Amino acid sequence: MSQPTYPLLNLIDDPAQLRELPVEQLDQLAEELRQYLIHTVSDTGGHLAAGLGTVELTVALHYVFNTPVDKLVWDVGHQTYPHKILTGRRDQMSSMRKKGGLSGFPKRDESPYDAFGVGHSSTSISAALGMALAAKKQEKDTQVVAVIGDGAMTAGMAFEALNHAGDLDANLLVILNDNDMSISPNVGALSNHLARILSGSLYSSMREGSRKVLSVMPSVWELAKKTEEHMKGMVVPGTLFEELGFNYIGPVDGHDINTLVKTLKNLSKLKGPRFLHIVTKKGKGFQPAEENPCTYHGVGKFHPESGKLEKSAPKGPTYTQVFSDWLCDMAAKDERLVGITPAMREGSGLVKFSELHPDRYFDVGIAEQHAVTLAAGLACEGVKPVVAIYSTFLQRAYDQLIHDVALQNLPVLFAIDRAGVVGPDGSTHAGSFDLSYMRCIPNMMIMAPADENECRQLLSTGFHHDGPAAVRYPRGQGLGVDVTDSLDPLPIGKGQQQRDGSSVAILSFGSLLGEATQAADVMNASLANMRFIKPLDEELILQLAKDHEFLVTIEDNTALGGAGSAVNEFLLNAGITIPVLNLGLPDKFLAHGTQTEVLAEAELSADGIIRRVEAFLHANSQVKHTTQTPLFRV
Repeated sequence: MSQPTYPLLNLIDDPAQLRELPVEQLDQLAEELRQYLIHTVSDTGGHLAAGLGTVELTVALHYVFNTPVDKLVWDVGHQTYPHKILTGRRDQMSSMRKKGGLSGFPKRDESPYDAFGVGHSSTSISAALGMALAAKKQEKDTQVVAVIGDGAMTAGMAFEALNHAGDLDANLLVILNDNDMSISPNVGALSNHLARILSGSLYSSMREGSRKVLSVMPSVWELAKKTEEHMKGMVVPGTLFEELGFNYIGPVDGHDINTLVKTLKNLSKLKGPRFLHIVTKKGKGFQPAEENPCTYHGVGKFHPESGKLEKSAPKGPTYTQVFSDWLCDMAAKDERLVGITPAMREGSGLVKFSELHPDRYFDVGIAEQHAVTLAAGLACEGVKPVVAIYSTFLQRAYDQLIHDVALQNLPVLFAIDRAGVVGPDGSTHAGSFDLSYMRCIPNMMIMAPADENECRQLLSTGFHHDGPAAVRYPRGQGLGVDVTDSLDPLPIGKGQQQRDGSSVAILSFGSLLGEATQAADVMNASLANMRFIKPLDEELILQLAKDHEFLVTIEDNTALGGAGSAVNEFLLNAGITIPVLNLGLPDKFLAHGTQTEVLAEAELSADGIIRRVEAFLHANSQVKHTTQTPLFRV
């Protein structure tokens, strides 16, 4: 099949040029944009289905609004590839999610058209409201638009923002991109016609005028209000949003670009909080993505015509697969086990469990706070909850982790996926902080497996522990070791010395054991796989400190307050003087790239470890016997 051409799209280097097109050409532009998106992502991988569903909306928004003066705030950002293509980054799309290239999410320092940096869900309405209030305070005639999906609307934060916005006179437009809600069937010619009428100035002025007139006659006003709600409820599902103070319009066919343009133009002339409900199809225009939107949500390379995904040779199970198998095996053995996920069934490996045990599986939506407190409530009544959650998303439930689980010392197991470096998704998704933010919480038991089999063993250890426990493991594959069927736990707080060496001892916490092993072999260093961050294996640390002149800690967590800091604190409290080098992620947000590239940049590859240790030894060769206090380097 020949490479598609893009006669209109190639003319658009910024939205100002888009706005010069006649509206009759927008359908063609949208089709070219869709094909360009498919062919680009087929070569780079990335998020596809969400962007395909928002092509027409993206064109219409930039056509109607004066971006970047007017602000577009996208929720999560999975759907913003079309936005990037239309805002001067078309020729850079081949660099998407690669080191030094475009981010897979909106990023403020990448483009003035990216009004707000995102990556986590359900922040758009709050951020857009803040911008709208700032524009009002500064007396700017700025339009602010938040685009949020139906999944993101499941989060409490979105409703908190709606509740606040409806009580203010901010010039804010919220667009709900609905591709899965039960109200979707209300799409069609009648709904589109009604949307154009309801968004027009005539209806708006009549509605506001009648409100003012009837409000002085309470009984008549209440009757009119109830009648309006009753009549409106029969044709549009907007009562909830109206009650929150928004002027609700919709549902509108999100792929009918002419209706979108007319409706958005009408809405742009109105003031105050407005709510536009559009209905789209995730994966629109690419049959494989339409039929399997979850599969094509985030993809690797694929054939742009057939949609066939390129598959690399299997290298053994991923850590996520190890967790998935363990969860099903442990559930078969212990009927008290339940699995909880905040809308990450596929990503966290709960698909098989949800099919085998639907009555013991809870997907709470994008509601991490609720997920953790739900687990706490279950644990109170003798159930054994396992919360499967990404490291970066557990940050959103920190208060619940402390107040509802740890404070009450409840037996909840947190299976923390995507810990450490995640690669192409970049800093918004990196699991850089979990050891630091969990280590300071009383009652928490924290474990970091070095390989796939140890991951299974530590999951069992945490599940049988009578208190809160966390097992954190990285994205992707491990060392490639064989995984046993055992569900037996490991001794709590016990590491394992794996190599005897000379004057340097390396204490490895978690999945960097492979890199640490290579470095230890080159330097003839001793090596310990620590396994536990809390409680530490203090006996092993004391022995290593006694037998060596230098200690080196290694972790794929920020070096500030992490596992290495725990070792430092223990040695200080024990009155032991020995130079310690803490190796971990640096005190900055790491850009996207492959996991290998990011680890190399952080000097946590084998070569980087060797360089850092040799520099440390050289710097301390003259003070080793004279210093009276431990020397800690980050």
